[in-house]
Amino acid sequence: MAILIPCYNEEVAVPRVVAAFRAALPQAAVYVYDNNSKDGTVAAARAAGAVVRTENLQGKGHVVRRMFADIEADAYVLVDGDDTYDAAAAPAMLRELFAQRLDMVTGIRITPEEIAAAAYRPGHQFGNAVLTGMVRWVFGDRISDMLSGYRVFSRRFVKSFPALASGFETETEFTVHALELMLPVGEVASAYKERPAGSTSKLNTYRDGFRILRTIVTLVQRERPLMFFSAASALLLLLALILAAPLLQTFIATGLVPRLPTAVLATGLVLLSFLSFACGLILDTVTRGRQEAKRIAYLAVPGPDFEGQA
Repeated sequence: MAILIPCYNEEVAVPRVVAAFRAALPQAAVYVYDNNSKDGTVAAARAAGAVVRTENLQGKGHVVRRMFADIEADAYVLVDGDDTYDAAAAPAMLRELFAQRLDMVTGIRITPEEIAAAAYRPGHQFGNAVLTGMVRWVFGDRISDMLSGYRVFSRRFVKSFPALASGFETETEFTVHALELMLPVGEVASAYKERPAGSTSKLNTYRDGFRILRTIVTLVQRERPLMFFSAASALLLLLALILAAPLLQTFIATGLVPRLPTAVLATGLVLLSFLSFACGLILDTVTRGRQEAKRIAYLAVPGPDFEGQA
């Protein structure tokens, strides 16, 4: 069992995180991956008893990819190094993973109202609800906190996860990967609190929110191409009909087409509409093949000993 903690400038918080998880899961190895910190994060993590390694490519997604490639374990606990997540929830999340034979368990952030303003930046809860709702609508409604940084994974999930993201959008990739392959997932409520004094958040509300939204759109285009290109086809066709309607009325009444450029434009939009729909059909077949390949890669990884761990 391994506890994975990605860190960037978390000198104040990371010793608390390491100590809390060593107490909650004394049998697990704790790994801190430093991502070019400018403060004393490395020394603080090492002094707290963690195995410290580094990843030079900047961004949480790069760190996650490196951790998943390097570490061998039957189960993985991934948690941010900012001391906002409750280590006491980890044993319950692991029990859920093994007892229900799951591949991913998400720590759902529960925050008392009196500290919610301090724990969340303005707009974060609303943004999380909107982005989570988008993913639930497209990929399935089996998740309720898509952006939680507190997860427990099976070995099968970790070793078959593509890990293509570079930054905080990696949480979106976790969720979509699990939902797209219809992997068994679960959720466990976990307390969420504000950062300790002297610790600074690395999140940028608008920049990171835009990156996550862009990732969702990209994943819809990649994993649901028929839906994506059908929507584009419908918009192009609607625009063509709006442009063509008055021309058609004039043609029926007089037999003339007075605005030839508009007629050509409407015809072009109709052709683009059908082309977009054809692209969706073709890419949907390609996506099906990719999903089958990912499923085979997932099944190629030996499953954990659920009976021995439960």
